[in-house]
Amino acid sequence: MGFDVLYLPPVHPIGHTFRKGKNNAIEAGPDDVGSPWAIGSKEGGHTSIHPKLGTLDDFDRLVAKATAHGIEIALDLAFQCSPDHPYVRQHPEWFRKRPDGTIQYAENPPKKYQDIFPLDFETPQWREVWEELKGVVLFWIEHGVRTFRVDNPHTKALSFWEWMIGEVQDRHPDVLFLAEAFTRPKLMYRLAKVGFSQSYTYFTWRNTKPELTNYFQHLEESGVREYFRPNLWPNTPDILPEFLQTGGRAAFMIRLILAATLGANYGIYGPAFEHCENVARQPGSEEYLNSEKYELKHWDLETPYSLKAFIARINRIRHENQALHRDANLRFHATDNPQVICYSKATGDLSDIVIVLCNLDSFHKQTGWIDLDLESLGLDAQCAFQAHDLLSDGRFLWSGARNYFELTPESLPAHVMKVRKWVRTERDFDYYF
Repeated sequence: MGFDVLYLPPVHPIGHTFRKGKNNAIEAGPDDVGSPWAIGSKEGGHTSIHPKLGTLDDFDRLVAKATAHGIEIALDLAFQCSPDHPYVRQHPEWFRKRPDGTIQYAENPPKKYQDIFPLDFETPQWREVWEELKGVVLFWIEHGVRTFRVDNPHTKALSFWEWMIGEVQDRHPDVLFLAEAFTRPKLMYRLAKVGFSQSYTYFTWRNTKPELTNYFQHLEESGVREYFRPNLWPNTPDILPEFLQTGGRAAFMIRLILAATLGANYGIYGPAFEHCENVARQPGSEEYLNSEKYELKHWDLETPYSLKAFIARINRIRHENQALHRDANLRFHATDNPQVICYSKATGDLSDIVIVLCNLDSFHKQTGWIDLDLESLGLDAQCAFQAHDLLSDGRFLWSGARNYFELTPESLPAHVMKVRKWVRTERDFDYYF
């Protein structure tokens, strides 16, 4: 079954003031709480609520209110600590140390985090560490959380994740763990094998037609999707890709359509995505200029520039079409325009078929011809069929494999079309099904 995520900043943790880069300190302002990224501070640790964010009772009310609206709360799970986290005072033996005895700061090459103390998963006291961290997960499960986005799991011991996920899912088999790991493919696949329910992917940086086609054909045909369940993210709290920085509002629409239809699982980091935030910290950087990792932000959720209605429409299309609920039966179809990609997804019995035609150029209108593989779609070349665009509600009568298209990015850069076959009987008249 497909899984939609609207990813918001974590609401549970205590935060500590971060630094951007090596020495570029961030000064606290009236709305700053340091980093609300689950690393603790003098006010508390991984099972605490920052006072500026509310109380545990407030969190419980949030979960209850979200549940009433059919929404689940997912939490960031970052198993590292700030220098003033209670663990540092109470259990200094739980942390990695340099030869001189000082605590080693965290690294995820090429990044260095001088303000994060990494837990040592192989310390002589490893059993205490492992049990404590499992307890953190169980604590939030008891408060209604069933989905955890795990920060940089590839920098921690894989044996720990295999044990912890197994222990938790033995008690709570419905709990999901998303591996937020952009690293070598073999290591990403290994994380999936040790128990992660879903995994980040390289979709974030796959923009051209060959890049997208080759990557998803590999996932489809290599067999890795049997254990590596990909989750597609156009952006993350840490990553504002160049395509979104430079492509305008249409770029956000394009990446959303691709993420939501190429994969059964997708997520967005919002409301930054909703509001088409595209300003980077500096030229050449993929970091947001005004990041919620460092400050509390106040968003105008009713701004007319928001993609809120468009996102809702995409999610509605996903929910109403079984073909988009799985990663199987993804087929790419030929186009004579390198700026336009065409692919289809279908249920096993071909009762639900969705064809996506997407303009990859966020600036210019693109036209051309597609050549559908009709046999893979169970369509007869001699019979016309209706391509019903679920985004615009336009309907196109197509006949045969070769059909013409026009895609204008500033209005609607793609067609997400449901195939409706013509039924010729005296009872059905001129309806498509």
